[in-house]
Amino acid sequence: MLLEIKNLSVEFPGTPTPLVAVHELGFGLARGEVLGLVGESGSGKSVTSLAIMRLLPPQAIIRGEIRFAANDRAPQDLLQLGAEEIRDLRGSGISMIFQEPMTALNPVMRVGEQIAEAVRAHSLISRQESWKRAVEALREVAIPDPERRASDYPHQLSGGMRQRVMIAMAIVNRPQLLIADEPTTALDVTIQAQILDLLAELRAKFGLTMLFISHDLAVVSKVADRVAVMYSGNLVELAPRAEIFSTAAHPYTRGLLKAVPTLKTARGRPLETIEGTVPPLRDVPPGCGFEPRCHLRVPECARALPPLIEIAPGHWARCPVANRPRAL
Repeated sequence: MLLEIKNLSVEFPGTPTPLVAVHELGFGLARGEVLGLVGESGSGKSVTSLAIMRLLPPQAIIRGEIRFAANDRAPQDLLQLGAEEIRDLRGSGISMIFQEPMTALNPVMRVGEQIAEAVRAHSLISRQESWKRAVEALREVAIPDPERRASDYPHQLSGGMRQRVMIAMAIVNRPQLLIADEPTTALDVTIQAQILDLLAELRAKFGLTMLFISHDLAVVSKVADRVAVMYSGNLVELAPRAEIFSTAAHPYTRGLLKAVPTLKTARGRPLETIEGTVPPLRDVPPGCGFEPRCHLRVPECARALPPLIEIAPGHWARCPVANRPRAL
């Protein structure tokens, strides 16, 4: 395993009790694998990615283990590394494509210099050489005329090109693990397809392992080898992509899939919806977080959080009524 997360919990100070954003999360990523992490806003996806990168604010309380095997060395717990050690690893061993490039990029720095700065943070090379590597990174993400575009500011680029700059910055130091936090959000479908094709090409070219975070199941179906579904800070289902989309077990996963239109969806029939909303962190129920919205709930769902059970080889679900996968 390149990355292994065990019993990861993230809490923030709250009154009268701490706010639990992620609760005893666990999964692994094999080398070269793409894991899709899906769920509604507020499910804990981005908090998980920021915990891996050690970018959460100081008041966050993080428990558990995040073990990463950098450069074929023995796995080390990222939560035990010092500030200097994690800074060396961040950007070189693990990189992240942030959700909104217009806010992630510095508006008063040329995009080429921003990429070159990332290079110099991990290499003792000259500014001229780092600029050349920045231009080459822009060429690798298929930005036309990269020598000229490297001198542009973020506001001079389109949304799709800004996203490509973010990808260039993430891959310029050849990381082993790439975390993509909703990299196609706010892009039109044509640009979305181009970005997904680009990520697939970079994955094949550099042997990247990827944690792909999204709320869009259609996007995840194109890129992921396995899919992990989160709800209210908990992992509720984990399975190979084909099984998630054919025999989803957890009622939440099934509800998400039914809400996605397909070519077979009757045009005159409204799409199915999941009634209610994700509970705020201060009001998460003591049992299953999805219990108030679930039409299959039983009394034990409200009493305690159900355990994560392997219902088929490699297919895990956190639901007492999901004894076996059922077709949608």
